[in-house]
Amino acid sequence: MDSDNRLGRFLSARRALVSPEESGLPTGSRRRVAGLRREEVAMLAGVSSDYYVRLEQGRERHPSAQVVDALARALRLEDDAVDHLHRLARPVAARPRGRTRPEPVSPVLLRMMEGWHSTPAVVLGRCLTVLAHNALGRGLFAGHTHSGDLLRLVFLDPDARDFYPDWDRVAVNTVAGLRAAAGTGHDDPQLIATVGELSLKSEEFRRLWARHDIRQKTRETKRFRHPQVGELTLDYESLTVNSAPGQQLVVYQAAPGSPSEQALTLLGSLGAGEQHPTESTTESTKDFRT
Repeated sequence: MDSDNRLGRFLSARRALVSPEESGLPTGSRRRVAGLRREEVAMLAGVSSDYYVRLEQGRERHPSAQVVDALARALRLEDDAVDHLHRLARPVAARPRGRTRPEPVSPVLLRMMEGWHSTPAVVLGRCLTVLAHNALGRGLFAGHTHSGDLLRLVFLDPDARDFYPDWDRVAVNTVAGLRAAAGTGHDDPQLIATVGELSLKSEEFRRLWARHDIRQKTRETKRFRHPQVGELTLDYESLTVNSAPGQQLVVYQAAPGSPSEQALTLLGSLGAGEQHPTESTTESTKDFRT
């Protein structure tokens, strides 16, 4: 975990992802670094090279909002990454965390999900663990080694690349979503343990985590290859749960009249006898991982 000099690490990682061509700079034939050089970022942002070097090295940690915006433009950051850069430059002191915080799901939210008989829904925690699901949500992700943990499902499950036909895109967005959910709170014990495990077990996760991509999970169209009902193309919306900061309610829907809608109906009939919304912590998480 990059627990110290987060601003410098972020700038360095993002600098490596911007090509000189994208920035209108000559490439030359003897470049030693991937992406932009430090002095090139400084020039594009309108700051001195010495000042930018101090930022990356952690000797200067609180650039002004104007400098942050200039750096964001130089690094061609998207909106979520710009917001993240501002938070790194103006961190809010957080209470020390000595243990993993519980993430209980509201009984009211569970009752709401119970009424969505044609719509898969899951509640995700800050590290993308499935905290709760309705019947279709359970059915959509059931049958995998890591069905109750969408991060580990993507990177550690032997069926992941078959289950997600667009696995490369899913992997990039999943890591970017994890970084966005984590924000600047990288002292969270659960996050530290999760990133440590996946960095050891998955080379792809380790490579993507090092990119420092930041992207909120909002909406997307995602394809699945379900072992029971076949191909599914579903739109999803990710909604923040205001009563439980850090939780996300993810709701999936098929286009009306589509083969995917028919497949969801079949999936619902296959699980008709199962319990409806369930908290996936403790006992029900064991169900998912069998």
